[in-house]
Amino acid sequence: MKRLLIAALLANAACGSGGFGFACSMPGLREPPGAPAAGAPMPASIIDPYLKLQTALAQDRVDDVRASAGEIATASTALGAPAMKIDTAAVQLAAATELADAREKFRTLTDAMVTYMDGKHLKAPDGVRKAYCPMARKSWLQKGDTLANPYYGTAMPTCGEFK
Repeated sequence: MKRLLIAALLANAACGSGGFGFACSMPGLREPPGAPAAGAPMPASIIDPYLKLQTALAQDRVDDVRASAGEIATASTALGAPAMKIDTAAVQLAAATELADAREKFRTLTDAMVTYMDGKHLKAPDGVRKAYCPMARKSWLQKGDTLANPYYGTAMPTCGEFK
């Protein structure tokens, strides 16, 4: 019994989860039912509203920020504990009413999404690319071949590069 408890504690610590029952990529542990498998694209239920946010911020708009961030928060709960940072960042972004605040919270959301994708070995859906702004020192995901910088918007729409 003592060995079983120690093994469970070690597995829990290795997964980095906050409690038992949440999966990681260790053999023998289950992923949450809504979690994508390694190599799969990030779910459209999160990417699609994220891309709406990126487009709006690149155009200096805050309309639909609340709705799109709320969609991400709702969808991220299906990914389990490993996506908690996505959920938290999306909820915080949903509360933003000013453009500068929305951009700052978008940074946090992007960091959480990229960390989740990298950690779970997920890829971006077809047509979605990662971009990086050296002035903001931040990345973002977007569709298309022309940069649309969400951190500087119409002031510097093409600042950055695709990675």
